[in-house]
Amino acid sequence: MDNQNLNLNEGLSSKKSKKKSTTATTKPRRGRRPRSGLDRQTNAKQAVNALDSDSTEVESSTDEDERWKDVARSAEIPADYYNIQKLVKYIKAGNQTATIVSLCCLQDYDLTTQINQFAIQDIGGLDVLVNILECNDAKCRLGALTVLADISLNIDIRKTIVDLDGIPLIIDILNSSMRDLKTVAAETLANVAKVRLARKYVRTCGGIPKLVDLLDIKLQILQTPREELNFEEIEQLNMARAGARALWSLSDSRHNKEIMRKSGIVPLMARLLKSCHIDVVIPIMGTIQKCASQPKFQLAIRTEEMIADIVNHLNSPSLDLKMEGSTAIYKCAFDQATRDLVKEAGGLEPLVSIIKDKTVRENKPLLIGATGAIWMCAVSDANVLKFDQLRTVNHLVALLNDESDEVLTNVVGAIAECVRFQHNRDVLRNANGLPSLVTLLNSSHAPLLENLAKALKECAEDAESMRILEELDAVRLIWSLLKNTNPRVQAYAAYAICPCVENAKDSGELVRSLVGAMELVVGLLKSKDMLVLSAVCAAIATIAKDSTNLAILSDLKVIYKLAELVNTTEDLLRKNLAAAIASCATYATNTQELGRLRTVTPIVSYMTSDDPEVHRTTAMALEKLSMDPQNCITMHQSGVVPFLLECVGSTNKELQLAAAGCLRNIRELALRAEEYLLKIDDE
Repeated sequence: MDNQNLNLNEGLSSKKSKKKSTTATTKPRRGRRPRSGLDRQTNAKQAVNALDSDSTEVESSTDEDERWKDVARSAEIPADYYNIQKLVKYIKAGNQTATIVSLCCLQDYDLTTQINQFAIQDIGGLDVLVNILECNDAKCRLGALTVLADISLNIDIRKTIVDLDGIPLIIDILNSSMRDLKTVAAETLANVAKVRLARKYVRTCGGIPKLVDLLDIKLQILQTPREELNFEEIEQLNMARAGARALWSLSDSRHNKEIMRKSGIVPLMARLLKSCHIDVVIPIMGTIQKCASQPKFQLAIRTEEMIADIVNHLNSPSLDLKMEGSTAIYKCAFDQATRDLVKEAGGLEPLVSIIKDKTVRENKPLLIGATGAIWMCAVSDANVLKFDQLRTVNHLVALLNDESDEVLTNVVGAIAECVRFQHNRDVLRNANGLPSLVTLLNSSHAPLLENLAKALKECAEDAESMRILEELDAVRLIWSLLKNTNPRVQAYAAYAICPCVENAKDSGELVRSLVGAMELVVGLLKSKDMLVLSAVCAAIATIAKDSTNLAILSDLKVIYKLAELVNTTEDLLRKNLAAAIASCATYATNTQELGRLRTVTPIVSYMTSDDPEVHRTTAMALEKLSMDPQNCITMHQSGVVPFLLECVGSTNKELQLAAAGCLRNIRELALRAEEYLLKIDDE
């Protein structure tokens, strides 16, 4: 090493007399005018700050990073720290040969450790390394990039590289004809692009299409084991892997995803998925799962027939690959076609195998991906029947004691889909899953509470399960969810109340035993959320079937609040609002009061809906309202008779009876009017 230092010093002395160096100077980049190659850099910054905003993205740094940094700096400084700083000094002042030798020596140290990264950062080495990227010597650039690729694992160094305007320089290197240079440049971007601002700079500097081009590799190379490839083919494979890693980091931005799609990444991703090289498939699968949240990508993934390859990788021994693959299915399986493709490709079995494996319980990302994929796939009835053969409900119940809210949300969501079938309600009950579900009602995680309400709503349809829920005081806990600030939690809690009240032993007394329960329900009719209003109307329709409860609701002026909602055009609200009016209209003078509030004509207009359920509840409401003669006249004038005559021919018995009852009341009024007129004529 001493001889090497001597040679470097000789190079340094000869270099001092030269005005221009091929290496970077020690002068800070911000203190000098950028060269012509960086003129566009200022424009890129202005475009990023003025036009772009990814408010949903967060920086990667954490308090833990800061604590570890303090510990690392306060620890005893090793000799390597000073040796690395000497090498950086040689790079600053040395000639081209000294710079290359110093960069090679730097790579002999473990630059992934923080203390060695600090050594370079503390002496201003980052500025030097970034400046070297401007030189024309390929070996210098390669050496500098290799060092930057290693030390950019550090969050502070990533940010500093961005601040030093290193992104445009790295992207320029992607235009090189040298594969090794492009590979290391992409590896560096893969680390630096974990910073939000870096992702914006890469996009505005036109880096995404260049990275997508790196993925264009022959299928033969992808499907040939590495040991059978020649040197050139291995270079191409490494370049594709580096490009995939960079795009994986960049796909955290929704704007970048769209540019990636327009740059033609989809068919290239489909090809890379067929690779036998795990180190290539993992980053491309990660990119797919991040992009799968976009509807256009979901369609592209299906049309490019990627689902079968994604499912195939679920059987991989790599847990990372399983995690990315299951998460991709979780995000893609929102439509029926994708769920069918997952089933046809045999994807349900490996997903259940993952949640059965107790050794992966601590791997939360994998568990979240697998349970989420099962949840989405269970939306299809055919998939539920397949899950039944795999005893999926029992395996899901075993996960109800997990400490992760995300895992629990997915598990309960999957259970909610499965218990739509009576036999799975029995399985859940026999597996002692109901007490665990009720216990989770004390959670504060809104998505979990939403899924719990859905699951318990289905369970309450079963008489035996309802008895258990009553014993566990579940109805009170469900009712308390109406106080939650999340509208979706409120809505699904209100929907869950309906079967709970309907199937309770003494439903009327159950509701009255909950202090302030009906006031809470009526108060929610002031909500601005359509789903909440619809669900609350459904709950009122059920509660009002008990005469005492109806009297209480009437005292709470419920019909006035219902009357304020009748001018809606939303079929979801129309259906349940009409049902609520039908239940409330029979008490005291509510029928006449609803007529006075001018609710009849708007309700008649509901008959123009295309939804048969709206017709059913509307006919029920009109039948009750037609008990008042004045309402009958209003209905007749509103042209309700043709609609009612059509409904009489329906196959739905409730709709038939309600329509016939309303017609009878209208006809009786007409007959009485005729008799009265005849009597006057006789006199």
